[in-house]
Amino acid sequence: MSETWVTLVGNSATAVDYRETETGATARFRLAVTPRRWDRERQSWTDGRTSFYTVWARRTLAANLSGSVSVGEPLVVHGRLKVREEERDGVRKSSVDVEAVAIGHDLTRGTAAFRRIVRGNPALTAPTHRQNPATEAASMS
Repeated sequence: MSETWVTLVGNSATAVDYRETETGATARFRLAVTPRRWDRERQSWTDGRTSFYTVWARRTLAANLSGSVSVGEPLVVHGRLKVREEERDGVRKSSVDVEAVAIGHDLTRGTAAFRRIVRGNPALTAPTHRQNPATEAASMS
């Protein structure tokens, strides 16, 4: 059976929920994707309806994600699309998940500083939490 691959461009809508499990590290967050189009009548940009996706990451991607992404940051997510349907109390709901294979900051809307992970050296691994972006920028000057 073939899989559906997607690339989404949006903003992180929730904090990253990182967990260590028996099968390895896992992380998830919600991604908000809002289409924009040019309205010729109004001569301005108009936002469409926002769609929300639950993005899942595993192993190293999960660990790096938890130390790299904060709420509201612009992201590009690439992965496998999964649609889940549930029924609770007689109400049928659909949820859309993405099993991410790659996540990065959207550099059309800002800059990022990449830090490579060197395995085996704890001093050179991804941070476990983000600094205040203003403090981070000041320390890079």
